[in-house]
Amino acid sequence: MTRGGAGQVLSRDAAAAFARTVHSRGGTVVFTNGVFDLLHPGHVRYLEEARQLGDALIIGVNSDRSVRRNKGDERPIVPEGERAELLAALRCVDVVVVFDEETPHAIISAIQPDILVKGADWGADNIVGRDVVEARGGRVVRVQLSEGLSTTELIGRVRRVPSLTSKPT
Repeated sequence: MTRGGAGQVLSRDAAAAFARTVHSRGGTVVFTNGVFDLLHPGHVRYLEEARQLGDALIIGVNSDRSVRRNKGDERPIVPEGERAELLAALRCVDVVVVFDEETPHAIISAIQPDILVKGADWGADNIVGRDVVEARGGRVVRVQLSEGLSTTELIGRVRRVPSLTSKPT
C-alpha cells in the first residue's frame, strides 16, 4: 500500500482495480467521500483517522457539477482537479477518484470497501453506501468532526475580511 504523500488521482475503473489489489493481498480498504472544498485541518484530521482504520484509504470527491447540484451555484470554490490533487498529496491518502453522480453509491459499489467512513454529523441510516458495505460483511464508522472547522465556517470568515482592494479612510 502506498504511503508518504504518494496518493494518486485515478479513474473509477483504476480505483476499483486498486481496491481489488489491496483485497487480494489481504488488506482492508477504507472509503470516504465528500466535497473537500477549501481543505482545512478538520479535513486532515478526519482523513488521518479514517486511514488508521485500514490498509488503504480511497477518497471519492464530488465533481464540480455534483457539488453545484448539492450545494448551489456558488460552490465549489476550488475546482475538482485541484481538490483531488491536494487530497492525493496528503500522506494518509492512497487514491482519489472524482465522481459525478449526486451520491457516491455507484462509486462505493465499484470500489467495494471494507469500511465506509462518514462524519458523525451523518445519521447512521442516512449514510449512502451502507447497504453495499454491510452486504459484504464490512462496517460503517462515523468519525467525530473537529468543532469549528468546516468549509462553511471558513467561507464565512473569509467573507467577513475587509476587501484588500478597498482604500483606508
